[in-house]
Amino acid sequence: MTLPRFLIAAPASGSGKTLITCGILQALVNRGLKVASFKCGPDYIDPMFHSRVIGTRSKNLDAYFVGTDTLRYLFSRTASENDISVIEGVMGFYDGISALSMDASSHDVSRKLDTPVILLLNSKGASISNLATLKGFLEFTDNNIKGVIFNQMSDKIFNMIKPEVEKLGLKAIGYVPKVSHLVLESRHLGLVLPNEIDELKEKLNQLAEVLEGSLDIDLLIELASSAPDLDYKIPEVKSLLSPVRIGLAQDDVFCFTYEDNIEIMRRMGAEIVEFSPLNDEHLLDVDAIVLSGGYPELHATKLCSNKSMMKEIRDKVAEGMPCLAECGGFMYLHDRIEDSEGAMHDSCGVIKGEVRNTKKLSRFGYITVSSEASDSILKDGPVKGHEFHYWDSDNCGGSWKAVKTNGTEYTCMHEEGNLVAGYPHLYFYSNPDVPYNFLQKVLAYKSSR
Repeated sequence: MTLPRFLIAAPASGSGKTLITCGILQALVNRGLKVASFKCGPDYIDPMFHSRVIGTRSKNLDAYFVGTDTLRYLFSRTASENDISVIEGVMGFYDGISALSMDASSHDVSRKLDTPVILLLNSKGASISNLATLKGFLEFTDNNIKGVIFNQMSDKIFNMIKPEVEKLGLKAIGYVPKVSHLVLESRHLGLVLPNEIDELKEKLNQLAEVLEGSLDIDLLIELASSAPDLDYKIPEVKSLLSPVRIGLAQDDVFCFTYEDNIEIMRRMGAEIVEFSPLNDEHLLDVDAIVLSGGYPELHATKLCSNKSMMKEIRDKVAEGMPCLAECGGFMYLHDRIEDSEGAMHDSCGVIKGEVRNTKKLSRFGYITVSSEASDSILKDGPVKGHEFHYWDSDNCGGSWKAVKTNGTEYTCMHEEGNLVAGYPHLYFYSNPDVPYNFLQKVLAYKSSR
């Protein structure tokens, strides 16, 4: 299947990948193209910026979570419905799951998806040294690097360096001048959220206008169209005997949800309806609750003032309604939670304990989680996920065993009856039996109501 595509990578984080990716996405949209966007790795926030540009949900592509066939399916399923696909890389181009590994790196994804790579170089304070960087990246190992964009470079220096770039066999796509008024700010879990940036759409249109003048967008489209055909297999998933209705928390607090997790539950027969623990007074009529990750600490005053919602969630979980809560959702279920200003708030009271700011990353990184319990949603095998949080609980649970990529082990998660709650973010396509087993619990609960 012909799927025009390219991947934007960089030598390191902080090179401007997300800003430039969003600008290019906006330029393509402004040209009338139907655009798909993706983010390498497990990050939630960068895809939210993409989504603001293209008007539909961006997806993750993570070669640690899934094998090549599933990765190709997850990409192709969305790419086939669009004119062109743009993939934003993660960290440095070759950086993988450990200091000396390229596994699950942007390079790994580009090879598994046969995707042309555009290297983005932060050129502040450098000119000819960029050529040394390019030469090193090209010769380090086999790769799909086809072009380069220079960030924070003047047109004068670009025109001087362009012929030398072409001697290396690369396409000099262009340069990005300094655009300090269009930068994306950060906080403890990464970039601030898109809805926190004043006039984001206007700023991205301004950036797109700049890029139309400094980048060869036609050449980008040409490189995307040179990508080879991509074959894939559709992963088989089980189907429920009858449908169930899942209430998915989705608002300014609970916004870290993998789109592919929603998609696989729909494939299995679940109807997904969104509700807001922040703004809605009451739960919807649902058979289960999914509380995604996010930033409860930033909205704790309003969130924990919604007493009717917290009581209904507490009561429903107590009577056996299945509930899956990850990271921020897990925090919300505690007795008390510390906000970003250090104040404590009474919360749902489902999980006995408190959540406080540790001011450092806790248990950061990829994990594989497993359980030996016969009634666990992991009874048919482990599932992959990740943790990334500064706030930690004094009651993280001990129902599951987590193993990091370096072999470190620890216990986590509360799996008690129909409650599954803890810090790990799970990726369902890494083991489709896991969401199916959760949905089976939902179906059993629905049948007993």
